[in-house]
Amino acid sequence: MAATSCNSALWNDKARLMAVPAKHSPTDIQKDSPMRFTRLALTTLMLTLVVVTSTANAARKPNIVFIMADDLGFAELGCYGQKKIRTPNIDRLARDGMKFTRNYAGNAVCAPSRCVLMTGKHPGHAWIRSNREAKPEGQAPIPTTEVTIAELLKKDGYTTGAFGKWGLGPPGSEGGPLQQGFDRFFGYNCQRHAHSYYPSYLWDDDRKIPLKNNPPVGGHARFPQDTDTTNPGNYARFKGQDYAPDRIAAQALEFIKTNKDKPFFLYYPSVIPHLALHVPDEALQPYLDLKWDDPPFTKLTGGGYTPHFTPRAAYAAMITRLDTYVGRILSLLEQLGLDDNTIVVFTSDNGTTHLKREVDYDFFDSVKSLRGLKGSLYEGGVRVPLIVKWPGHVPSKTVSNFVTGFEDWIPTLLGLTGSRQPVPKGVDGVSLVATLNGNKQPPRNFLYREFPSYGGQQAVWLGNWKGVRQRLARQRNNKNAKPINNAIRLRIELYNLHDDIGETKNVANQHPDIVARMKELMTAQHTRSRLFPIQALDNP
Repeated sequence: MAATSCNSALWNDKARLMAVPAKHSPTDIQKDSPMRFTRLALTTLMLTLVVVTSTANAARKPNIVFIMADDLGFAELGCYGQKKIRTPNIDRLARDGMKFTRNYAGNAVCAPSRCVLMTGKHPGHAWIRSNREAKPEGQAPIPTTEVTIAELLKKDGYTTGAFGKWGLGPPGSEGGPLQQGFDRFFGYNCQRHAHSYYPSYLWDDDRKIPLKNNPPVGGHARFPQDTDTTNPGNYARFKGQDYAPDRIAAQALEFIKTNKDKPFFLYYPSVIPHLALHVPDEALQPYLDLKWDDPPFTKLTGGGYTPHFTPRAAYAAMITRLDTYVGRILSLLEQLGLDDNTIVVFTSDNGTTHLKREVDYDFFDSVKSLRGLKGSLYEGGVRVPLIVKWPGHVPSKTVSNFVTGFEDWIPTLLGLTGSRQPVPKGVDGVSLVATLNGNKQPPRNFLYREFPSYGGQQAVWLGNWKGVRQRLARQRNNKNAKPINNAIRLRIELYNLHDDIGETKNVANQHPDIVARMKELMTAQHTRSRLFPIQALDNP
């Protein structure tokens, strides 16, 4: 719009300058001509620059900012009904864009969910299907044969950067971010390393940079024996000096500044609000002022993460801290004049953690009436927020009930950016361009998920129908457990999400035809994986 206004003004000025009075003496014309022609030349030059600039802006591909929270529940944002946690910047993002109500993460835990996002393959076809550590640091790598969203965008001229948690290949491996299409990486390579927000180092591309945490605070630290856990002063040992998410957020902003004159893809997989409960005091204080009943997490017995004296306040403060980072990104885009030409996406890699002693999901009503939490293919484990903003393209203040998944982002971003590249073979997602433009599109045929861990699970969504299988994996931790008949293990639970969003009423017996269709899809969409087998499916 600014270019149009400027252009119009220049044309008016040109007309004024070229208007010659009806009568001039030869002397007047002689005196006036050099100035007139100089002004005309300058005006012509300005017009040319405007036209060239306008053409360049119109031809430039949109920037992409893809923000992904870590273990953020479906209802932990104000725009999704949260009442206790403050998220004003993400809420504004939702008002300025489109909010989705039926968006599904790639899987129920971190690494396999990220693999679906990066490769566009659902968990029955994806290379990584569960968390698996690699020594000495990192997770099992995706191979170079996999085509990632970053590689595709690089072919289209994008500068690509990842800032946060990777989890798809150790440093120096074929699965590392710099080997998978990213020009720039800053953050945690390893998911376990990311359990601490006060580590001794982060990765800057392919080198370690030290942080000023001396000593670092372990993500799974515990109290020495006989510690008085009722004394808040004893929790000071779990506070560091150099908050890693602050470092990561600063580098993400710097990436935008550095690449403001060319199309960029900023992938920002935040570590917040994944445990441990670590947050600076200045972010914590506003929630302490609310004086919630907030029993400490002491970690005196069992597993879990670092103790915290006020875990409810800490968890809320962490999410608000992430909201602050999002706000800084949005403000910077506006300051640089990039807002109108930037696609901003916000989502989460899976649902709220199931560790209630550390995250009181009942207190926060983190998943509302949804069943399940992180690690589960019931709705609460995989239904997550999705917000998309692109001024002038995605209508503001809109809500979509279209069923979406992480596998959809390769075809969607290729479509939104006008790429001439074909969607790679093997991608399972559908393009959301029509929906994002405010138009109707045919409902997807189905959505499929499988997860070999947490007992072994499968799930299929067919419109409002959802089929679920549980207990598909061999029981390894209980030698005395009675073997489960395979016919029982392969039984399908059926839920009508329109009438029963909480998945409380299994109606499989009433709809054998739908169950049969679910079984067909579960069989067809599962491919065997040497790394991540599902015993009941692969060795019935």
